[in-house]
Amino acid sequence: MKKSLLLFSLLMVTFSLLAQKDSIRVANTRPKKAFIREATVPNINIYPVPVRENAFSIKTDRDMTLVKVTNMIGQEIYRSQYKSPLSFTKVQLQNPTRGIYLVTISFIDGTRIVKKIMVEDPE
Repeated sequence: MKKSLLLFSLLMVTFSLLAQKDSIRVANTRPKKAFIREATVPNINIYPVPVRENAFSIKTDRDMTLVKVTNMIGQEIYRSQYKSPLSFTKVQLQNPTRGIYLVTISFIDGTRIVKKIMVEDPE
């Protein structure tokens, strides 16, 4: 009985090692995906920070096609789409409450960048 149990456990260990070897071989034969990363990140200046007078400016080194401002729960409070792309714009918000907002900027080449701004009450 002990011999058969020992033989059985030896066979199980051997089969499990062979199964692991096969799965490693299969995992290594998958083609590697190449990740293409954009070489240049657009330079974006948003000022003044923090926003106090319900207005701020955006200056970039690329042409913008869309500027959107949303609050932290996703409600859109400002949106402007430009027919002729521009690299400078002034955003005028309508009575925003104090807090953190997300500014989404879409560029002419299809890329989008999201920046955070903080809006404070005017002094």
